[in-house]
Amino acid sequence: MCTKLLGILPLRTISMKPKACPKCKYQRQPEDKNVHTGICPSCGIAYAKWKPPEKSEISIEASSTSLDDGDGKLLDRLKETFLYAKPDVDSMEFWFRVALLAAFTLWGCSFVFGGVDWESVGGSFLHSINLPFHEFGHVLFSPFGRFMAILGGSLFQILMPLIALLSFSIQMRDNFAASIMLWWSGQNFIDVAPYIADAPYRALPLILGLGEESHDWGNLLTMTNQMDNAAAIANMSFFIGTIVMIAGVAWGAFILKQQYEYLEADD
Repeated sequence: MCTKLLGILPLRTISMKPKACPKCKYQRQPEDKNVHTGICPSCGIAYAKWKPPEKSEISIEASSTSLDDGDGKLLDRLKETFLYAKPDVDSMEFWFRVALLAAFTLWGCSFVFGGVDWESVGGSFLHSINLPFHEFGHVLFSPFGRFMAILGGSLFQILMPLIALLSFSIQMRDNFAASIMLWWSGQNFIDVAPYIADAPYRALPLILGLGEESHDWGNLLTMTNQMDNAAAIANMSFFIGTIVMIAGVAWGAFILKQQYEYLEADD
């Protein structure tokens, strides 16, 4: 009777389905016959010896993976935003940008080789462009107290190009223009350096004929007891400005390199 019943039932209903791996859930296949039945052909664990991880270990691993994925996505988004180069640039516009970057490179060299010198920095017409932003910074930061109102002049003239940088990169997707804004921010660090170095002497002429008591960095370094470090702080501002200007030129060159490759591909 049992023999007849076995002959009637389909084979699949009585065959034993191979057990899946408890770790990777791999289902053994007929071609895995050469692998020991106690070993997973996929991940290689011994079924009898494998123990599931504790819940705390699972949560730590999951959170670590989540953080890695988040950091990776953030890095990718930053690259997509700040390393993007417009592919539709024409030849005339491209070579104009090359000439413009070369001009800003040479102009930057004149500031760098001039050092922390008021005649070199203050004699440039760019100082006259920076000055209105400097004065507006005093007004902008005045609600935050006297110290910030004084610092706000130098601070805002450095931040203003960075605000324009974000607008060019994020809104207009023009990273070449953004690289010039980064160069300008670096130049503002250099523009501030002679003002800082003059703090102990208060000899530089101030706008509107203001007296020594209105010297921003003379007041700031007095308030922070850092007057003896005026030269070091000025040199630091100059050094940061130099690095930022170089970064701006390098960024612009990278964007132009990509656009040159686009032009070559179109030819």
